[in-house]
Amino acid sequence: MNKLKECIILITFFFIVIILYYLKIPIPCLFHKITNLYCPGCGVTRMIDAVIHLNFKSAFSYNAYVFILLIVSIIYLIINTVIYIASKKFIKIPKQVVYVLIVLAILFAILRNLPYFNFLAP
Repeated sequence: MNKLKECIILITFFFIVIILYYLKIPIPCLFHKITNLYCPGCGVTRMIDAVIHLNFKSAFSYNAYVFILLIVSIIYLIINTVIYIASKKFIKIPKQVVYVLIVLAILFAILRNLPYFNFLAP
């Protein structure tokens, strides 16, 4: 998929999230409804709401993993944009980084469902 299509998909996703937010349409987690366990994405809607209202402490408490990933992604996008402007090259994310992020998401999902780590639950 080329960069333009990726950008269009990402922008469309954000517009849908914003529309759902302003229409006050909740986005339920089907995984949580079926299993009564928290997935790595549980709490993201509330996290986005808190970020929009600049309440970063609450945003972190709703979903610490995605909140940190959001910050790292913003930093990556800024650095990548500056490098692209300077040299017309993109920095590609290595596959190993993607694998580590997937493993961390699974670990986060497991930990947030254990009694000792209930502070990770949304």
